[in-house]
Amino acid sequence: MAVDPIPRKAVLRPPLLLLAAFVAALVAATGALLAAVWFGGGIPEAVPGLPDAGPVTVWGLPPAKAVADLAAVCTVAGLLLIAVLAPSAQRRLSARRLRVLTLTAVSSGVWLLATSAVLVFTASDLLAQPVAEVFAPGILADVATNTPQGRSAALTALAALLLATFLLGVTTRGAATVSLCVALAGLVPPAFAGHSAASGNHDAAVISLAAHVLAATVWIGGLAAVTAAAVRAPSHTVAAVRRFSPLAAWCLLTVAATGVVSGLIRLEAPAQVFTTRYGLLLTAKTLALIALAGCGAWHRRRTLPALEEGRRAAFVRLAGAELLLMAATVGLAAGLSRSPAPAGPPESYDPVRELLGFPMPAPLGGFPWTPLFTEWRFDGVFAFGTAVAGLAYLVGVRRLRARGDAWPVGRTVAWLAGLGVIVVATMSGLGTYGKVLFSVHMGQHMTLAMTAPILLVLGAPITLALRALPTAPKGGRRGPRELLTAMLSSRYVKVIAHPVVAGVLFIGSAFAVYYTPLFATLMRSHYGHVAMLVHFLVVGLLFFWVLVGVDPGPHRIPHLAKLFVMILTMPFHSWFAISLMSSTDLIGASWWTALDRPWGSSLADDQYNAGAIAWATGDIPVLITTLILAVQWVRSDAREARRIDRRIDRGDANDPLTAYNAYLAGLHARDERMARAGRRTGDPSPRGTAPTPQADNADHSTEGTT
Repeated sequence: MAVDPIPRKAVLRPPLLLLAAFVAALVAATGALLAAVWFGGGIPEAVPGLPDAGPVTVWGLPPAKAVADLAAVCTVAGLLLIAVLAPSAQRRLSARRLRVLTLTAVSSGVWLLATSAVLVFTASDLLAQPVAEVFAPGILADVATNTPQGRSAALTALAALLLATFLLGVTTRGAATVSLCVALAGLVPPAFAGHSAASGNHDAAVISLAAHVLAATVWIGGLAAVTAAAVRAPSHTVAAVRRFSPLAAWCLLTVAATGVVSGLIRLEAPAQVFTTRYGLLLTAKTLALIALAGCGAWHRRRTLPALEEGRRAAFVRLAGAELLLMAATVGLAAGLSRSPAPAGPPESYDPVRELLGFPMPAPLGGFPWTPLFTEWRFDGVFAFGTAVAGLAYLVGVRRLRARGDAWPVGRTVAWLAGLGVIVVATMSGLGTYGKVLFSVHMGQHMTLAMTAPILLVLGAPITLALRALPTAPKGGRRGPRELLTAMLSSRYVKVIAHPVVAGVLFIGSAFAVYYTPLFATLMRSHYGHVAMLVHFLVVGLLFFWVLVGVDPGPHRIPHLAKLFVMILTMPFHSWFAISLMSSTDLIGASWWTALDRPWGSSLADDQYNAGAIAWATGDIPVLITTLILAVQWVRSDAREARRIDRRIDRGDANDPLTAYNAYLAGLHARDERMARAGRRTGDPSPRGTAPTPQADNADHSTEGTT
């Protein structure tokens, strides 16, 4: 295949090309950042008589932040190219990939230096002192440990330090993948500081910003990686672009969705998009995102087909312009993060808001408890998680039907219904009042552990993935389908998917959470509370996957054994519910006391109601599971009968019934042959046949007479 070369005058040596690209991106990002900070009012004005950080900090912090962001993107780009986009078929990395890792180590070093500068400028800004006054180990250590901005910069610098230190010694594909995870983890801490952490709905804001930063970095880094591959390694470009194209689409959707969420959280009214400077900057960022989406569409229609034909000049030119636009967008986003959002009405200090993340909800009233269906509150983890799970499932179904394969509609309905149950349990009034009332929390627990899992496992997501994901080429690196197959057959999955282990985890986790101080500890943190709910959902999925799951698993047990496991497990669930109802000790007493709910039943009565809910709601899933098991049992027997009939019709020698019939026919044929041989010799009892009992007795009697 002929390769369309890049014009000679545009080709530079790799170090010069890298330096030129980095400088161009740095200029675009820094210019957009400074313009955004100036336009958005992010530059503080010096007040006479008050301490001031000085012009070095004011004008030095934005460029340092831009350099840190671009260095982080370059680090992620190099690791993405090696671990995801153009992975080696061998475990050991080739010499070319080791050179890429060396450049990645250099970019992580730049990331470390720029982040350290950000820490120094942040200390100067927070303490309102010039850089020379705060440039001391004790002061910087105090800022890095006692302030959110300092901690985020210190954690990011630690991730960059680990990468700059250990990347030069990485020689395997697995170590490069671990390094990519470290780099992505280093991008998350800044989301926990700044406007997001201080907003009214700070939990949703922080999660949205973290997902936004990760998706944008992977998107920009991936594009930089495939562009570098197009310039330096044309033979690997097509495969890298094919891997990057769906990843870029998911990143675009994530960036757009999280951007909308962040805008809704920070703006009091939609009109502020056009009437405030913050809103205008947000509009400019949105327009840049639309332009980037247009570039992606142009890539799919024009430049990617040309690239597959060997003509890469158009792809490189459009990708280079797209990277400059992305760099400017990064600078605009960084300036937006330093610009003050429109000020809302002043709010007084509320200790309940500090604990819950929102004010104390109104008392439950009406029939039947109307606020449970009206008090909806956004949760980023479950919103994005269910959205991705639903879209991925629908994409898999569409891929199957596009190639002519059928997929049962009932499975799709079950999967989407299960995701809907998760949304209701976590973002409706159940999620809001679940932090305030133990009884509502128990209903939330039972819904996530015993209702949503049944629907989700009936959706057969693993079977869909195994059928929809492409098979890796022979001799190449294992793809997602091969990794999923390896995970299903791994020793870890074999252990946790054992029916006894799954049952112990399903019941034992409830006792471990509620009858230890762990419950109060998890309730005090939004992320701890989310982790607890995710755990209940996961153990429920594991348990019902073993009992009624359609997907393949490491253990195939008969339906009678599944029914026996359920019968043994459910009494322990009833025991847990009765223990809650009869206990005189309060579960999570420190949390409920600190919350000091001013309305509703007492803590003891609410705990009794929680036990009653656990007992009552456990019977319905058991009945549903029993019915599903019965239907699956009948269908399994019918399928086995049809399979045996087909094997008999085919005359399959491996079928047991066919083999037994053939054995009887062989015995009958042997008897016929021996009978014919006896008639020819005149012997009434042919040789080889057993004598009759009468003949045997006659012989013995004659012998005795003689």
